Amino acid sequence: MGSVCCEHCTAACCHYIALPIDRPESRRDFDDIRWYLMHKGITVFVEDDDWYVQIPAKCGGLLPDNRCRVYETRPKICREYKAGDCDYAGGSYGYDELFQCEEDILAYVKQRQANKNGNKTKKPRKARRAHHGRRGAS
Repeated sequence: MGSVCCEHCTAACCHYIALPIDRPESRRDFDDIRWYLMHKGITVFVEDDDWYVQIPAKCGGLLPDNRCRVYETRPKICREYKAGDCDYAGGSYGYDELFQCEEDILAYVKQRQANKNGNKTKKPRKARRAHHGRRGAS
């Protein structure tokens, strides 16, 4: 590996967008999240108590070698993305919660309901992620 991460960049951050969603409060809200998760490739995660839906989508500004075709005029969100936030260099990051399929959100709702009813059970370990979805819109 060279001294500059960009030399090895796979443009991981340019292959998805992560959009904030309202924190679910009602059964309907959780059912909406279940619906999102029924679509292939969609994930929902919680980071710092903020909820996001993550959608796989390759940026149209990427060249075949993963360099940015519009680098000089790239959107502000891309300009604000710091090397220390890089998905390639950052390694694993921890989500507060990660939902990758409808079963994940159903189990979360069931656990949440059990906790409300006083049936305190061990909370599952935090999931790990391979990229930092919060900065995903590139």
